Amino acid sequence: MKKIKVGVVGLGHRGRHMANLAKRAFEFVDFVAACDIDPELWHEKQWLQDDSMKNKHPGTKFYNDYVKMLDENQFDFILVETGADVHADFCIKALNRDINVFSDIPSVANLTEAKLLWEAEQKSQGKLMTGANPNEWGFINAMVDLYQKGLLGEPYYMEAEYIHCSRPGSITHKELNKNSPWRKSLPPIRYCTHSLGPLLRILEEDLRYAICLGTGAHIDPDSERDDMMSALFQTESGVTIRLLRNGACRAFIGHHSYRVFGTKGYFERIDSRGTTPPVTRFNSTELYGAENLTVLPIDMMPQEYSDNPHAAGHGGADYALLDHMFQAFLRKEDFPISLKDGLRMTLPGIYAAESARRKGVKLTIHYPWETEFDADIREFDLS
Repeated sequence: MKKIKVGVVGLGHRGRHMANLAKRAFEFVDFVAACDIDPELWHEKQWLQDDSMKNKHPGTKFYNDYVKMLDENQFDFILVETGADVHADFCIKALNRDINVFSDIPSVANLTEAKLLWEAEQKSQGKLMTGANPNEWGFINAMVDLYQKGLLGEPYYMEAEYIHCSRPGSITHKELNKNSPWRKSLPPIRYCTHSLGPLLRILEEDLRYAICLGTGAHIDPDSERDDMMSALFQTESGVTIRLLRNGACRAFIGHHSYRVFGTKGYFERIDSRGTTPPVTRFNSTELYGAENLTVLPIDMMPQEYSDNPHAAGHGGADYALLDHMFQAFLRKEDFPISLKDGLRMTLPGIYAAESARRKGVKLTIHYPWETEFDADIREFDLS
């Protein structure tokens, strides 16, 4: 099989993990080069692991200049694993060279970047795969299957929460913040993709309206962001999503929970609560015996990968992302989570953050494929 030539930019804990996974789990991957502005990340031992990237990948070239890396090598894919607020420019530079891109989320940091990234992909021979690993979780696949089989009917109200506890001084807290300054300043609602992405899989409309409020900073006095932010999103037909997202809190609970209220059924995934394990449940008027809330015996791992020893990272979702992307590339098919999908789950958070800045004003969401988007750029980014 022809080798797929892969490079990575951004060697924080996420970038190192994804690069190692791509090389270790897929024998057809040739890990050509890596880039980071901090050379020590290539040499230092990895978090909770024994070896450095340099020792793990002796044939891979390291760069601290991204353009130079692109100019001096041939790539099929670039894995963009930079900070959550600096993805777009790296993606655009690769797409301008007709290189496929795997971009972590959120896809963009502002509306101008969204327009430039959208236009770059439209002109490129390369395409962008959005790295939305929650879209791959087993219980989300179950939710989609219930919807597609008509057991939930049409959703009219949904909820999601992403609660990431703050434990100052812990090894996790130190490691995550070491190379991620955005974690102290990015408005929490901007990191909405883990929550909206799965729900948008069963919502055929784009989100059109956003209202959001924040609490201010209470837990971490040095933080520049709200401890908690709560947003309401709505489609033109009235489907409503409530999203709770935090910057810091003392609730040591599971991160991700979802609820779907449909015309014929209900679905929920409630993450762990202390010693109470996570649970996935549904009920439906369309399935005999399921009128009452019924437990589904499925967790994060996609069942098709349950026996795969390489299915690692976020409950197997990271492996699923790479596998689906590489297989689509080899079959010359569209990537399963497109740039459009990524913008649909990213841009509502940017509008919500602006709503919170304006003390809860209701804003209308537009997208780069709509003519009204340029006016929003002038209002939000250039004002």
